[in-house]
Amino acid sequence: MSQKMTGAQAVLESLKREEVDVVFGLPGGVLLPLYDAIYQSDIRHILVRHEQGAAHMADGYARATGKVGVCIATSGPGATNLVTGIANAYMDSVPMVAITGQVNTWLIGKDAFQEADITGITLPITKHNYLLRSAKDITRVFREAFFIARTGRPGPVLIDLPRDVTVDEVEFSWPEVELPGYRPSFKAHEMQIKKAAKALMEAERPVIYVGGGVKYARAERELIELAVKINAPVTTTLMGVGCFPEDHNLSLGMLGMHGTKYANYAIQESDLILAIGARFDDRVTGKIASFAPRAKIVHIDVDPAEVSKNVRVDIPVVGDAKNALQGLLKEVKPKGRSDWNEKTEGWKKDYPLRYIPDMNIIKPQYVIEKLCEIAPDAIITTEVGQNQMWAAQFFVHKDPQKFISSGGLGTMGYGFPAAIGAKIGRPECDVIDVAGDGSFLMNSQELATAVVNEIPVKVAVLNNGCLGMVRQWQELFFDKRYSATILGRTSPDFVKLAEAYGAVGLRATKPSEVESVIRAAMAVDRPVVMDFIVSPAEKVSPMVPAGATLSEILELEWCDADQYCHLEKIYAQGRKEILGQEGF
Repeated sequence: MSQKMTGAQAVLESLKREEVDVVFGLPGGVLLPLYDAIYQSDIRHILVRHEQGAAHMADGYARATGKVGVCIATSGPGATNLVTGIANAYMDSVPMVAITGQVNTWLIGKDAFQEADITGITLPITKHNYLLRSAKDITRVFREAFFIARTGRPGPVLIDLPRDVTVDEVEFSWPEVELPGYRPSFKAHEMQIKKAAKALMEAERPVIYVGGGVKYARAERELIELAVKINAPVTTTLMGVGCFPEDHNLSLGMLGMHGTKYANYAIQESDLILAIGARFDDRVTGKIASFAPRAKIVHIDVDPAEVSKNVRVDIPVVGDAKNALQGLLKEVKPKGRSDWNEKTEGWKKDYPLRYIPDMNIIKPQYVIEKLCEIAPDAIITTEVGQNQMWAAQFFVHKDPQKFISSGGLGTMGYGFPAAIGAKIGRPECDVIDVAGDGSFLMNSQELATAVVNEIPVKVAVLNNGCLGMVRQWQELFFDKRYSATILGRTSPDFVKLAEAYGAVGLRATKPSEVESVIRAAMAVDRPVVMDFIVSPAEKVSPMVPAGATLSEILELEWCDADQYCHLEKIYAQGRKEILGQEGF
């Protein structure tokens, strides 16, 4: 039965029909009718202090819960402030619906006050976007937007909402989704599954390479069952961290530029790679011409555009990761332990992740280890840079929805608002943002959001007084010319900053204080900023230099003169590539 209401009320009713219980946003003039409807709605609205924070909160909420995250911003600068967060969600395949206000339809294209062509701006970074022209299209567009955002390869969809559309009256009815031009692949082709299973059975040195697609398909159980059944070691991308429990004997941890030595060695010596929901990005492959030179490649992905995009694929399997893995489990037979298992486990013993302990200064890796010891089941979000890599390396991850990080776009300032979104979505979980001092400052204003809404997230600032990852590259590639990366005294007192917002601030300046600070933070049911004054010289290790293959790995704290000499040759050969490569 239809019901008459305003366009704004139709938007809220559409959100209810999609089981949305929380939205993140910041109001503006053209959105006043919508916010008036929100005022009278039982949908929870989280008022952010910057629209970028709204997008990252919706992103973190989506990753932690598996639901579609929703963010709202007004026209013009409000909408453009969402762009980084939308691009971040697009790169990492996060289901999100972004609602932007727009000027009245008759003013569009006339450079009206706070007008921006946000559908044009976001066209390359959304799965789809809409500019509504009539209130009668609201329910259809919202139904389609949520369907597109969550199905196939997930991603963000934007709906641009002119002011007059929100005030016009409309008869509300909830339509069925009819998108004949959008039919995402779900069921993997049976013949391709059989080919993949045959290749797995014949392989002597298989490696399962896992990306974020396994997380979004909720295929962790099938992944574990397959790996155990055929005794194949498993390595993950940054987006795939947690999809396979890292304390499992078959786990090789993360591969790539800052992956484990043993994962990279295994990839390079494998004779078959089963890639699941991963896209072979440059941070994983290293020098692509030398990537896995002896391996046949089976690639399972829901997005056919990713298959053979970066590397040659021998057996493509287009479909949902869970469906494909279920098919493989029916086809493969159990395989016992082999010499390959012995070899990969030997590498794990010979080349563990390590750092040099110091009794006088806090090592950032030590902080991560202590966080894992004290809060092993916490949701970990990260900023971007060294802090991100240390969090991936030294926290033992066992749940894909409990490691939330900006992978494809590498967005500084992501982790803290994402932590707020994750905590709202999973209030029963402890949530800790592992941050660098540079990244945290980019969205530290959201401390106000956390305090006002009583969201007890914790932030662990690995405070090294610099933009750490960029400084690391300057040390290695630019003869230690630290241009614009040393923050020093320009950073605030993070304890006082937290207290200014009404949060709790704690600090550790020596290793003996780390554990007590973490335990004190976890015992407080309030937002907490932990300021750890860590070694400014510490570097992320291991590292595969740009232009090198995955087997040319530098352990930065342990290398000898011969290693440095060899690397200097690599740097010289790849100087143009290094200087031209987009950094962090």
